[in-house]
Amino acid sequence: MSTASVDGLPSYSKAAVLTKYLEPLELQELPLPNELAPEALLVRMEASTVCGSDHKLWAGRMGGALPLRLPLIPGHEFAGRIVRFGPGDRVDSFGTPLRLGDRITFVHSNCGHCDYCSLHHLPALCTNRDMYTFTSSEIPPHLFGGFSEYVHVFPRSGRVRVPDTVDSAIASASSCALRTVVHSFERLGTVEPWQTLVIQGSGPLGLFATAMADHLGAGRIIVIGGPADRLALARRYGATDTIAIADHAEGDARVEAVLELTGGKGADAIIELSGARTAFTEGLRMMRVAGRYIITGPMDEPGTEVEIRPGYLTGKQVNIMGAWSADISHYWKALRFLEKTADKYDFAAMTTARYPLTEATTALERMGAYADIKPVVIP
Repeated sequence: MSTASVDGLPSYSKAAVLTKYLEPLELQELPLPNELAPEALLVRMEASTVCGSDHKLWAGRMGGALPLRLPLIPGHEFAGRIVRFGPGDRVDSFGTPLRLGDRITFVHSNCGHCDYCSLHHLPALCTNRDMYTFTSSEIPPHLFGGFSEYVHVFPRSGRVRVPDTVDSAIASASSCALRTVVHSFERLGTVEPWQTLVIQGSGPLGLFATAMADHLGAGRIIVIGGPADRLALARRYGATDTIAIADHAEGDARVEAVLELTGGKGADAIIELSGARTAFTEGLRMMRVAGRYIITGPMDEPGTEVEIRPGYLTGKQVNIMGAWSADISHYWKALRFLEKTADKYDFAAMTTARYPLTEATTALERMGAYADIKPVVIP
């Protein structure tokens, strides 16, 4: 098919651009692409939820994890409407027809031919990825981040049509936080009604994980985190017990609290979603013999090294696995989860804080200060 677009598109898109770390984002006008490559899309953003890594990026703390070159447009969680098609098939990654005006979420673009893509089936680890947010806005067609009125979707980016019943802000959150949780549970395996699951962290990932654990039938769900309003929300999502960091400031106290709740046996499974430096070593100590531990929260940042006692691994015969990002199947599963559980969990409670593009810096600041659970930038 040839290129198609809605009528009356502007020539430029406003975008909140990171030009200097820890400085206010600069509102710029960047040109919209007139021509799109085959399978590329142009999307009018409806919502871009703020991720903790967006705050880290703005604060200049992402250099150890990814190669960066300013200027950049933050925002890698998206939901938006298609306003222009490049030539090619107009379907999502699962064969669902797409039309102008349809809402989608989409994934970083992988190459399809490196070892990670072809041999290991791990496209999220592709060494040749085209990445949203982390690609400089100096490079045409410029619009690679969600803090923008329009976003260019790479030709090889997987994309999923958003169900009509799912709110755009929640769909946006599903495109990073929830899809990562889906991947984590896939790595974890089955959780049973007689098992105890500990969730380290009560941010958006931890809260989504709490609801998913409840939906999957975990018998006991212990959430460690804070502040108090997030732990209250965790209980609404199915947590049977919460451990407030404010009341258990030391790691030893958190470990003892879990052991007390489990009769000294420890947790059957743990998912680390906080990114806190000490969480990993605490998790090893609060896990039962032959337990399972999924590490999802930490990023490869300087200064996050920890010491561990190898005997915890051998003596307990534990199973430890990492979960990094996700592939397009997890995006699809995340949206199906939201669709299926819409009447069970009030996920909108996480996305009540809304900010226009002119206040995107405030959204980043409040994310970093734990003042909002999941700020939403509405371009």
